[in-house]
Amino acid sequence: MKSPDVVVIGAGVAGLTAAVHLAKRGARTLVLEAKAALGGRATAFTDPQTGERVDNGQHVLLGCYRETFNLLETLGTSDRVRLQANLEVEFIDRAGQRSRLTCPPLPAPLNLVAGIFDWEALQWRDRIAALRMSGPIRTAQRQARGDNRALAASPGETVEGWLIHNGQTTRLREMLWEPLALAALNQSIREAAAPPFARVLAEMFAGGPRDAALALPLCPLDELYAEPAKEYIQARGGEIRTLSPARVAFDGNRLSHVESKGDKIRAGAVICAVPWFALADLFGGGSPPSLKPLVQAAEKTEASPIASVNIWLDRRILSSPFLGLPGRSLQWVFDKGQMFRASGASDAGPKVNNVTRAINDEASSHLTMVASGAEPLMALSNDALAATALQELRDALPEVRGAKVLRTSVVRERRASFSLAPGQPARPGCRTPVDHVVLAGDWIDTGLPATIESATVSGRRAAEAIS
Repeated sequence: MKSPDVVVIGAGVAGLTAAVHLAKRGARTLVLEAKAALGGRATAFTDPQTGERVDNGQHVLLGCYRETFNLLETLGTSDRVRLQANLEVEFIDRAGQRSRLTCPPLPAPLNLVAGIFDWEALQWRDRIAALRMSGPIRTAQRQARGDNRALAASPGETVEGWLIHNGQTTRLREMLWEPLALAALNQSIREAAAPPFARVLAEMFAGGPRDAALALPLCPLDELYAEPAKEYIQARGGEIRTLSPARVAFDGNRLSHVESKGDKIRAGAVICAVPWFALADLFGGGSPPSLKPLVQAAEKTEASPIASVNIWLDRRILSSPFLGLPGRSLQWVFDKGQMFRASGASDAGPKVNNVTRAINDEASSHLTMVASGAEPLMALSNDALAATALQELRDALPEVRGAKVLRTSVVRERRASFSLAPGQPARPGCRTPVDHVVLAGDWIDTGLPATIESATVSGRRAAEAIS
């Protein structure tokens, strides 16, 4: 494709979403990806010892992720996600007390109120305190609908400060709001700014009970959207090239062409769907003056990491696919084998050794423990991080102490998401000062934190911005 209508640079969630929208309307689209695999920061790889496909980080969807579910419907993969009927989460607190938050099928926010009032992990003062959040959440909903008079939270206020300001008790913060905030924002509530979290709550508790429900992928992430998107785009005349780093060239303040592996590709428009930390390299230092404030802001934006520890045990441990571990270094544990087996799929590769044979046994477990906002853990070695995960798992679930550990592996995403701390540079919109050069990515100003939903929203907006 020597002269496509649009070149999309970056084949993560945002880039593939943009390319799918363009392909749907008949545009000749070329997608360039620097890495060998599609998916960006939401993909999977083959574990070298077991042969299993392992996600590079556990992603959980919310029922209110409308753009994401629209994408999956388009790709024909919506059945590869299991969505709860209502929000239901099992927790084990630091004292070892097990409890379950179950929100009944009532209109929001009555579903949350009823669930909290029936949650045995809380005392009455905690339940009463939760009622005080109804006002801020309603304000955030008006703000999300465009009411400029509504301000749910100050940009200079942290999530923790906002929760304290709104009368949330220590117990309620640790058991409910902090796990939700860490999962959504990937940053400590003591660091992250409050407005994005207020927006998340506004989306979760805005409509029906489905909006707050959790959805778990029933297959590796690349099978959920990346490979199906590739098939969709190619079936409509598009092209996807991996191992194809690219650079955008300019002629003054105008788009000239895209360079990739020695080729000069001229296109009607370019969608730059790379992370914020790759934007400067994409323009190769040759960006026009009008783009320099954008590039400088991206370079100054800090990152927040995620760490995942995969643990294979010789027996089944969890009775449900996931479990919250509030107050710990690693806040969630997921049973990947249970999730994938529930779909009739297999996450196991060829049986190459005794460890793999044991792992492929139906009685075994493949658990993934996740630490969001994992900066305090980044200095640990892989062995030390795996040991920390195992100790926290054994503290929460004493039955793990008798299980045999077959294998552990650690996945670090040091730049998993952009920082939401107060004082970070403002997030840009999709349009840039250069005609026909458009941005996409979870870091674009969608009003949402760095989630798959933010990425899909930005991808759709970028495609719409191409006239």
